[in-house]
Amino acid sequence: MTQYDTSAPRPDGRPRGRRARRIIIVVVVLAAILTAADFGAAAFAEHTVSQKTREQFKLSQDPAVTVHGFPFLTQALGGEYGHISLSAVGVPIQDILRDVELKADLRDVDAPLSDLMGGRVEQVKIGTLEGSVKIKDSDIARVEPLTKIENLRIDPADEDYVRNGGSDPEAPTTIEPGDEALDDASAGVRMSGTLQLAGEQLELYCFAMIELDGTAIHITPERLQFGNDGETTIVPPQVQKALLPNFKATVDAGSLPFEVTPKAVRVEQGAVILKGEAKNVTFAGAGATAGG
Repeated sequence: MTQYDTSAPRPDGRPRGRRARRIIIVVVVLAAILTAADFGAAAFAEHTVSQKTREQFKLSQDPAVTVHGFPFLTQALGGEYGHISLSAVGVPIQDILRDVELKADLRDVDAPLSDLMGGRVEQVKIGTLEGSVKIKDSDIARVEPLTKIENLRIDPADEDYVRNGGSDPEAPTTIEPGDEALDDASAGVRMSGTLQLAGEQLELYCFAMIELDGTAIHITPERLQFGNDGETTIVPPQVQKALLPNFKATVDAGSLPFEVTPKAVRVEQGAVILKGEAKNVTFAGAGATAGG
């Protein structure tokens, strides 16, 4: 007697494999669509805030705006954003400063989606706002009497050396990038350039203190050195007394973004930076006095 195999035929699994691939493709396509929609919505919101910021600061072009965090739509539907940053360059202030850089970091932002999409951002609430103004040495050189100094350049300087001088000729007088003091109302600065005196061009290095006074910074010169083929020599006291006033100036920085009051000043190579922080402000408080 012949015994037959009565078990059912075993499928090769191809139909199930094709279905799995179709599901994966659909999921990938949906993810791509949702991601594109998320980035598109974020881009629209960023553009809206950028335009409103341009109006508030009276800028010649839209500033850069970034809504941090992903996905955007989750934040938008809840009307709460962890971090929004904006920056603008080439901002004029007081008809003297022409190339100021403004930055603001907005944290814990409360902005209903309907208001944001409709461009009604004036009442957007900001839990914490950190603002800064960067003033380049090319702008500082336009402030009297610093206009007398040709090729004015600034660098961070050691505060102790500025105030007290130094007995060690090998001791550094400037500060390496990244070592500048933060969150302080004063900072040391080395200002260098050439000054014409009695028909001669003198290369000078002036060590001064920068101190905050509201939205202004006072530059108080303390000591001078002559430059000579890469080396410096101390300027005699009587000559210093005559030349130091050429480096004494006050720079009005206007207001920080959202009228933040400056609390700290920092000197870096080629620029002075003012920083401040504010709590519980609205977008309508954007610095209207920044333009000029």
